[in-house]
Amino acid sequence: MRHIGEHKAKKGLIRIEIDEKEGVAKRVRITGDFFMYPEESVERLEKKLEGHAVGELEALLEDFFRVDFEGEMPYVTVEDFKIALKNALRGWHVKA
Repeated sequence: MRHIGEHKAKKGLIRIEIDEKEGVAKRVRITGDFFMYPEESVERLEKKLEGHAVGELEALLEDFFRVDFEGEMPYVTVEDFKIALKNALRGWHVKA
């Protein structure tokens, strides 16, 4: 099942898609019109979330920004990412 959540941050849209099977995030895709430097940080975050139970994703996201992320996100906050993730996990928009 694919879960899709979006959040409009101060200066950009964050969209998170989670392909979930039996409660595990098999594939995570983060897109939008926000800026994150270095750019490969988005891919690193996606990989950090993949393969884990969906109930663990928020804590993993927070851990990524607290420990692993060394960059910049102009006008976008960790809270913006958490809102997009929560929207996806709530089934804000679900595709089978």
